[in-house]
Amino acid sequence: MIRRLARAVLGLSLMGSLAATGLTAARIARDPALTPFTEAAADEIRAASDRAMARHAPPEAILARLAERLAEEPPNPVAVEALAELAAEQGLTLPPDTAARLEELREETLWEDAAGCLACLWDAASCSLSAELLCQAPMVLTPAGDVAGLARAGQAWASGAEVDRVDLTLSTVGLGATAAVLVSGGSSATVKVGAGLLRMAHRMRLLSPPLARLVTRTAATAVDWARLPAVRSTGDMAGLLRPEALRPMAEVAEGLGRIGARLPPAQTLHLLRHVDDAADARRFAAAAEALGPRTVVRVEMLGKTRFLRATLRWSEAARALMASLAALLASATALLLGAAQSLGLRLLRRLA
Repeated sequence: MIRRLARAVLGLSLMGSLAATGLTAARIARDPALTPFTEAAADEIRAASDRAMARHAPPEAILARLAERLAEEPPNPVAVEALAELAAEQGLTLPPDTAARLEELREETLWEDAAGCLACLWDAASCSLSAELLCQAPMVLTPAGDVAGLARAGQAWASGAEVDRVDLTLSTVGLGATAAVLVSGGSSATVKVGAGLLRMAHRMRLLSPPLARLVTRTAATAVDWARLPAVRSTGDMAGLLRPEALRPMAEVAEGLGRIGARLPPAQTLHLLRHVDDAADARRFAAAAEALGPRTVVRVEMLGKTRFLRATLRWSEAARALMASLAALLASATALLLGAAQSLGLRLLRRLA
């Protein structure tokens, strides 16, 4: 009698666990908002990235990565300086050839920036991710840069040249970010800064191929280009925006604006090479808000995939599903053990 009752209880427990597992899985399948992962909190990001650095960034790996970056032609000064600072923080002694090349690069950068600044002001495509970028940033990341973008488009239109639709769209977003704010959920200031950074990256050809395609596709559909000849003011231009079509670009701009609020323009643009879509932009933004200036060097040492893994944690829905699966497994195991015990006792009685 007791055994039957126990088996009945275990059976009911198994059925309950199975039902809970099925319901949780169905909720996740039906609701796109219920994903296995969710954005980690700042302290979780710091802790996870600390653990990853401890495992994957030993001193020899830091020195090797610095030497590798210095050997590039041309070297990336943002990455080099971030790695050099990490080596200094850990008290690492640079090999003589690495130290000599680092000093040489710093001297080259110092002298080249003065001449490069003039070229950078004239043409953003000639900018490098060094101090000369500061020549462009004060203008490009302000309304003056947006006005300049509209002026370039107007000049191209008047001369019959091809209008850079991406540059024009982002300039319009920068001047009147209301539509972008509505679809992205960010603040006006954040979206404007992000649009300026995105425009600068576009002109410097820093966008990753997937992001370049996204931006180009959005620019083609987010503006009513057929009405462009009738535009007479910036207000008219803003009226051509289609907010819903603008969403993909606006969400990327919102993420970049968050990164730009924590990191200098050069570091933000450096990270932009790793951004493929709005999800990447959000995750890099969360990391920048948690890690600050350490973001760049951790991306350098961990790589994009491993680094972004630190920005996620299991969602509550996933935890509930795993708990249901664990309960289901425990119930099934107990039921099988009970059945095996009962069978064993029967065999023993027959043998006796």
